[in-house]
Amino acid sequence: MSFSTFFVKSYGCQMNIYDSQKIISILENKGMKQNEYAEDADLIVFNTCNIRDKAAHKLYSDIGRINKFKKEKTIAVVGCVAQAENVEMFNKNKSIDIILGPQSYHLLPQMIEDIKRNPKQINTEFIVNEKFDYLTEQKRKQGISSYITIQEGCDKFCSFCVVPYTRGPEYSRPLKSLIHEINSLAENGAKEIVLLGQNVNAYSHSHNGRKINLADLIEEISKNENIKRIRYTTSHPINMTDDLINLHSTNKKLMPFLHLPVQSGSSEVLKKMNRKYDINFYIKIIEKLKTINPQIEISSDFIIGYPGESEQDFKKTLDLVDQIKFTQSYSFIYSSRPGTKSSFENDETPPNIKKERLFILQEKLKEIQLKFNKSFCGKNIDVLIENQSISNPEYFFGRTPFMQSVYIKSQEIKPGEVKNVNISTCNHKNLYASC
Repeated sequence: MSFSTFFVKSYGCQMNIYDSQKIISILENKGMKQNEYAEDADLIVFNTCNIRDKAAHKLYSDIGRINKFKKEKTIAVVGCVAQAENVEMFNKNKSIDIILGPQSYHLLPQMIEDIKRNPKQINTEFIVNEKFDYLTEQKRKQGISSYITIQEGCDKFCSFCVVPYTRGPEYSRPLKSLIHEINSLAENGAKEIVLLGQNVNAYSHSHNGRKINLADLIEEISKNENIKRIRYTTSHPINMTDDLINLHSTNKKLMPFLHLPVQSGSSEVLKKMNRKYDINFYIKIIEKLKTINPQIEISSDFIIGYPGESEQDFKKTLDLVDQIKFTQSYSFIYSSRPGTKSSFENDETPPNIKKERLFILQEKLKEIQLKFNKSFCGKNIDVLIENQSISNPEYFFGRTPFMQSVYIKSQEIKPGEVKNVNISTCNHKNLYASC
């Protein structure tokens, strides 16, 4: 069996997108060519997410479509669904040839070679340090805004979450490895670095006998003159240390925007979720951030319809939204994940009630986001230009310091510039400008 072309599809979070970029680099460095369409590729790689139930369903649906023209094609399922379902995936779908957990991507080339002798390959071991040692040496494509994973895994064990089981315990990459990769990205045109982790602000690593945390890492990255902006996601409230909070005032490259998932506005629900903080603790963090930097804006995640969530609990979430005024947020109906503590709890809230609550919350969040975006109309703001539209070359895409998407009509700008533009109009998702 010959492998000369491949196709990669990524599901879920930004960390999966980063991992997919690494997988693409690994395969290209082995002489394979990436194809835009699955039907034209010898090897099809699905990089999966297991946070929500729909992601797993979508995977099997996509495999079903591939089966219509599979013939000699090889299907590799990698990532969190592969880790969670393991060898059972072979039983669920006979078309799957390779199963590879998220800590073993560097083994993919060898597994492709071995499949010539053994048609079913699987590896779901937790060997994260070996993975990053290998991946650091792989050249990869990067954009003006480039992601880099600095931390993987989780020790929090929230009752709804599968990450500790699919990504393993918390692991932080060495400072030297990170700076090497970031400098390489900067040399190749990156102007913004987005630091990724399941609990990115839990980053901790010993360097020359000194403990390095996220605040230290950001300060180190800031020394690179080519890097103009720094962001980090996703953070856990209990890891928001004072030195990290204060950095949002003292470090001008650190953007005034923080994604800090709260999940619920009810302390009772947070306790059931095993989030390890109550709502007053969360609010105090926001107050600290707003005190040291009144410009900072907050986004969050919300889970609606968690087992036992009452109408009063839901109202507390709405009250929190009114108080904090989250400018961007993600909200979902609770999805039971096999093996988590919450999957064994009674869930008596009818689906229609959950859908109604989600609609109410999302409408409120949308209204706040629209009001925030409208506050920029007629004003000037700095935008980092990321790319030019392929379908309409008159327009360029960029982001404000507050992570707002901006579409700019211009013939004078180019990707990589920080351009001060005048915002003419907006909707709740995007800003529009010309220069």
